[in-house]
Amino acid sequence: MQFEPKLLPAILIRRYKRFLADVERPDGSTLTLHCANTGAMSGCAEPGYRVWYSTSNNPKRKYPHTWELAENHQQQWICVNTHRANALVADAIDTAPLPLFQNYQRVEREIRFGQKSRIDLRLVSEHSNVPMLYIEVKSVTLLGENGIGYFPDAVSVRGTRQLKEMTELLKAGQRVCVCYAVLHTGIQRVAVAKHIDPDYAHALAQAKAHGLMVIEAHFKIEQEKITFSHWCT
Repeated sequence: MQFEPKLLPAILIRRYKRFLADVERPDGSTLTLHCANTGAMSGCAEPGYRVWYSTSNNPKRKYPHTWELAENHQQQWICVNTHRANALVADAIDTAPLPLFQNYQRVEREIRFGQKSRIDLRLVSEHSNVPMLYIEVKSVTLLGENGIGYFPDAVSVRGTRQLKEMTELLKAGQRVCVCYAVLHTGIQRVAVAKHIDPDYAHALAQAKAHGLMVIEAHFKIEQEKITFSHWCT
């Protein structure tokens, strides 16, 4: 994924009200960015981090600039815009497919399932004997020790509900997968954050016991682009 037009640099002053961030531009002026990330962003939003932002030409947007990337003091890159994850994973499935993705010819997005949930991707085969594959994408940016990344980075009632509804899909004979999109270059492997959200960890274990597949998609992040690196299963 190439950033077009090119992202512009700034220095983070603060993130606040979850969806806003103030930054200082190279000319010394300040700017308020939209922050498309509902998580705690622990370790991703420290004052003084270098950040890069995009600009929308939509005149209806109150905040036309969006925070896209951050670079921490260890020169590790982080994609803080979680809205990028679905497209990045869909592109990776298309360009570097795992055996899991073979025999599927079409990708559908934002599929309703259960009572209240949506699942990010659904792979569909032209062959009627191949069951559809449901894929939920989760962005991982919380870095712990020894290169371990954790999900979730805050209590996720929505994530726990999704896992319970995925379990019902599995019981009905569907194929279901959670893909952790690793959007922090310091993260080498992903672990469930039992210490942050034990309910999510329990729901994940229950879903895995019913056949939930879990994979990781790792990406190389640069100022100009984000490219797929490798899968972990």
